Amino acid sequence: MIKITDKAKDYLTKTAINQDKPYVRFSVKGGGCAGFQYGLDFDENGRDGDFELEFDGLKVWVDPMSAMHLEGTVIDYVMGISGAGFKFNNPNAKTTCGCGSSFS
Repeated sequence: MIKITDKAKDYLTKTAINQDKPYVRFSVKGGGCAGFQYGLDFDENGRDGDFELEFDGLKVWVDPMSAMHLEGTVIDYVMGISGAGFKFNNPNAKTTCGCGSSFS
């Protein structure tokens, strides 16, 4: 369904431990400048129908609606001159905004 690079996995694992929440939740919500925006939260409880994934100990939940939009997405953690953050390389996105946090 999704792939997470080692850099993203390491960052998310450390952050999940610091947040004292065992799961990361990836989602897609309506909004953003291109129509949909990516969401990332730390969570303790799953929801009915969630897909549960694991990446070398990092536990991830994705709801069914978001899973349709995230199919094949590679999530990376990048550091650049303007800061650091997650980059979603989504093969399903027709267009993306300049900051990369929303798509259509």
